Amino acid sequence: MEKAICNVSVAPVRADSSDKAEIVTQLLFGESLSVIEVKNNWTKIKMDFDGYEGWMDTKQYSVVSDEYLQNRRTNLVTENFQSHILKDGKILLSIGSEVDFETISTQRSENLRQNIITTAKEFLNVPYLWGGKSFFGIDCSGFTQLVYKVNGKKIPRDTYQQGDLGKVLDFVEESQAGDLAFFENSEGKIIHVGIMLNSHQIIHAHGKVRIDELDSTGIFNKEKNTHTHKLRFVKNLL
Repeated sequence: MEKAICNVSVAPVRADSSDKAEIVTQLLFGESLSVIEVKNNWTKIKMDFDGYEGWMDTKQYSVVSDEYLQNRRTNLVTENFQSHILKDGKILLSIGSEVDFETISTQRSENLRQNIITTAKEFLNVPYLWGGKSFFGIDCSGFTQLVYKVNGKKIPRDTYQQGDLGKVLDFVEESQAGDLAFFENSEGKIIHVGIMLNSHQIIHAHGKVRIDELDSTGIFNKEKNTHTHKLRFVKNLL
């Protein structure tokens, strides 16, 4: 299959070959992909990072050789928006973008869990966007996947896929910073995920990226004075 990399800050990946189709995820600048099928101005692609498939605008990627991908040395953008000068102007990059130049990076601790929390808090107040995976908008599983990616941990894209990983904790009180908490609907289907800050607080994308209280029942929203999500389990993936 032909290989390519995303050439815009954020590219929507859709369920079908139409601007009206649902956004299922996004590609960030520099992320690589395989071309499956081309239909007019649309291309069905498979993302190299997590194997996710969907349709994207053909103009939003650049074809590269296998040799280029094998030899390129990339750095992850790990801080708030960074700009980069291209031949035709400046581009603004989101956390998680993959670039071939030195990036700005603050000193990180050797504690992986603390680094995950530091990254997660960078996203506070970023608006919720179904299928989003960037500072322009993000959904719950895109948030957890991206935070883990920046900290060297690869997990799948969707909530239910992430829920298949790791070890279930016996009690919420055993939760540590960086663990993932999963939530279910009335039918028992896992529909939401967030990152534990400690044994009783969670950071998650719901309306926006926010911090809420968590107990054995689920997420408690103080503003609404009610539980908004029913807890299924907390898992250690680290």
